[in-house]
Amino acid sequence: MAQWTDLVGFIRHEYKVIRDDPDEIRIRVSFGEDPETEGRAQVVVIAREVFDRREDWVQIATPFARVDEVDLLHVLTEVGRTLVVGGIVVMGEHVVLRHSLPLVNLDLNEFTDPLELVAGSAELLEQQFTGRDDY
Repeated sequence: MAQWTDLVGFIRHEYKVIRDDPDEIRIRVSFGEDPETEGRAQVVVIAREVFDRREDWVQIATPFARVDEVDLLHVLTEVGRTLVVGGIVVMGEHVVLRHSLPLVNLDLNEFTDPLELVAGSAELLEQQFTGRDDY
């Protein structure tokens, strides 16, 4: 899979799409494997980004808290100890977990594994730092 359109087609087929724009698609990832996550969900934004005006990348991002609701140093310390994939950024008024991948020669497992890790990790961070299920 090396094209944005191929990735979008796969996402439409495999996930619950809640918004679909030319360079961005949003999905809802639901959880419920164990009592702590049952009924919870995470909205994930998957966006096409062009790096250096020549290379297509895909960015996976999901908010998990508002900046004014959390201690950012505590969040960053926790993420530094526990996460394998992604990084924390502030986007507007939200704290967001995101990860980026080049589209060139991207295999499905190179997309689905990070997507699931980002969504699941953000869900746990949201639960830990806000106690709610807002995103």
